[in-house]
Amino acid sequence: MRYNLCTFSVFTTVSALIMTGMGAMGVAQAQAAQPTSLYAPSALVLSVGKSSGASVTVQRAVTLSCAPRPSGTHPSPTAACADLLAVDGEFARLTTPPQRSCTRQWDPVVINATGVWQGRSVSWSTTFGNACEMQASLTEGSVFGF
Repeated sequence: MRYNLCTFSVFTTVSALIMTGMGAMGVAQAQAAQPTSLYAPSALVLSVGKSSGASVTVQRAVTLSCAPRPSGTHPSPTAACADLLAVDGEFARLTTPPQRSCTRQWDPVVINATGVWQGRSVSWSTTFGNACEMQASLTEGSVFGF
């Protein structure tokens, strides 16, 4: 059997296209997963609510994202992100013993943080005896100041 130069060239070209996945039918090639940001994600939902036994009724809630820049529905995202950065995202360090006297009225208030802080999953909550105790314990920070 005899091949002419033209037939050989077509055969070679088609073979090369098929072997590289670029044939006439087209082959979809998956892209390698690439990070979309140089920053670890920090996206939180912060809430304040009233506790009645086993359930909590959320009264206020905001979103807070700290990377790559502070944003969200929080009224002071820059200050809140700075406060969280100062305690390395450890929400328990945001509370202090009450800085003023409050009544002993039992009307529990629950604050909650859920989401991701610098790539770590966060699910934190604490209960105060009443709104006065909450405000007295969070006087320095802006994270729950909404």
